[in-house]
Amino acid sequence: MSKLRFGVFLAPFHTAGQNPTLALHRDLELIQHLDALGYDEAWIGEHHSAGSELIASPEIFIAAAAERTRHIRLGTGVISLAYHNPLWVADRMVLLDHLTRGRVMLGVGPGSLPTDSAMIGLNPTETRELLDENLDIVLRLLRGEAVTARTRTHNLVDARLQLRPYSDPLFDVAVAAVASPTGPRLAGRHGIGLLSIGATLTAESFDALGHHWGIATERAEAFGTEVDREAWRLVGLMHVAETREQAYRDVEHGIADWFEYFQKIAAFPQMHVSGGDVGEMIAFIRDSGVGVIGTPEDAAEQVQRLVGQSGGFGAMLLMAHEWANPAATKRSYELIAQHVLPAFQGQAQSTLDAKARASATREGHAQAQHDAVAHMAKKYEAERA
Repeated sequence: MSKLRFGVFLAPFHTAGQNPTLALHRDLELIQHLDALGYDEAWIGEHHSAGSELIASPEIFIAAAAERTRHIRLGTGVISLAYHNPLWVADRMVLLDHLTRGRVMLGVGPGSLPTDSAMIGLNPTETRELLDENLDIVLRLLRGEAVTARTRTHNLVDARLQLRPYSDPLFDVAVAAVASPTGPRLAGRHGIGLLSIGATLTAESFDALGHHWGIATERAEAFGTEVDREAWRLVGLMHVAETREQAYRDVEHGIADWFEYFQKIAAFPQMHVSGGDVGEMIAFIRDSGVGVIGTPEDAAEQVQRLVGQSGGFGAMLLMAHEWANPAATKRSYELIAQHVLPAFQGQAQSTLDAKARASATREGHAQAQHDAVAHMAKKYEAERA
């Protein structure tokens, strides 16, 4: 595998009742911060209900973020494909591909909040079936095909795109996976990337990583496509500080609100979390392996465990949250960029090796430097005499 990419998966999660304008601009500031720190990717979610995940259109958010950043790639994480006309999804993504000059990525899924799909008369089974149908249509359109197709929600008649993508031949496309095999099966069938949002949610999902990749490769073989581990992205939870004790104090700010959302509001059983008070919540994250609340060393160990458990993947995405206040949250991303990224991107060992070489030969070099100074001093004195 080449160097591991790092990024963020921004649903986002904000405590209901806060100023939503400030929350959304905090999200934009976070993307700018990550861009400055050298993170590779940011994936932006789509949600329409439940009061916490506030971004209704990842495409609009990406357009705003692209104007504020220079390098970071921006993906839809994810467009709930069942909610949309697949023609317009493809058309908007091609537009973004041109506006960002190739920094856009398309992530799709069925939609995680049943309160979203219920408002347009769809149940969770229908959204998964529509994901399958609409993804096929989107990919055909992006390949330049004319499509005539009828789904239960839309009718396309000789539909085609008027623009070709800016990216050659196409921007990255990935499908979300949490617990079911739906995502890996679609990734394998179409030869596209996999977004494992449930990479560390439970011990079972942690252990299932290799199994899910096996499903993707089996389906790829059956359909004559190829899947690439470089296009496999794992999503996990982290907050780090200089010490574990500081990290524990940091997350007292907002971890209870995050737990309440998944325990009592979002009907998303794959995100079941346990804990009655803040101490129990921290212990659950720490002891279950679901995430890291600790130091950069703890974060590096978690990434290494995921590499070993999965057999290798292309990108580690940190699930964005507001467990800590904004300053501590930004500091966490800084510490990960400073101490974790280099270890997995080939930048740490060369400086450690250079330090070791200099240390091993220091005594001889120091003596040579001393002798050179003494020699020049004697020469100078001799010239004065």
